[in-house]
Amino acid sequence: MEFRTLKYFLTVAREKNFTRAAEILHVSQPSLSKQIKELESELEKKLFIRQTSGIKLTAEGEFLKNRATDIIALTEKTVLEIKADEIIGGEIFFGLAESHLISYLAKEIKNLKKIYPNLHYHITSGDTEQIIGKLDNGILDFVVLAETPNIQKYNFLEFPKADEWGLIIPKNDVLAQKNFIQFEDLIGLSLFCSGQAWKKEIAKWCDGRIDELFLECSLKLSYNGSIFVKENLGYLLTFDKLIDVSSESDLIFRPLFPKLETKLYLTWKKFSNFSPIAEKFLESIKQSFSMNT
Repeated sequence: MEFRTLKYFLTVAREKNFTRAAEILHVSQPSLSKQIKELESELEKKLFIRQTSGIKLTAEGEFLKNRATDIIALTEKTVLEIKADEIIGGEIFFGLAESHLISYLAKEIKNLKKIYPNLHYHITSGDTEQIIGKLDNGILDFVVLAETPNIQKYNFLEFPKADEWGLIIPKNDVLAQKNFIQFEDLIGLSLFCSGQAWKKEIAKWCDGRIDELFLECSLKLSYNGSIFVKENLGYLLTFDKLIDVSSESDLIFRPLFPKLETKLYLTWKKFSNFSPIAEKFLESIKQSFSMNT
């Protein structure tokens, strides 16, 4: 299985059309079709289902798409790291949870870029399951997790501060008159929350009564949830400082009571082979965290 063939396959998978894929790849359609057929023959699996309306991936094709995406990302990351100039820059790959505390990382990157102007950084966002898999596969150097990492597999630094949970509410809502939100206030409401947090942090805060609450929709991005709140479809459980609740906004934030906080952890694999610039970043962020603790 050649690297070029994987890139051909991913282009077809993305475009769902051989003609468009061939144009993007600057190859003839017959040549592209031949490459895909040879790949299917090598794997002894059908990767695409041809239909009159186009093509779609088989189950095996979906599996290969996910795996090939990681293979190509890791290969390109390796090339960038080898080419990187240790003195003036290099590449760092992050997987980030959604939190205003990411500002700690942004400040350190800003400081490093003053010293190493050719520092380039790449951001992947997602929940724990998504980003930890990419960390394990070597695609990411560091991830920020909203749960305690497995100390058998990972090294980590705890962020100096924690995120506080609360409810995003329309300003004209009766709940806006409250200074904080208790469990009983949530009963009967349509709630938006990340699926991971609903099962963990929120469930723990509910003290065994999570089944009395109604999850209208699980989501990964709090901003998307705030849009639904603006349309009066429900209320968003999220971290403070993620949503605009300024005087110009139609939304407000009210903290939960009892107070609920989530700690964040900058995490990396044990025995990681960091690029020189990633090592510099780690040294810098360790110092920053110790100064802010």
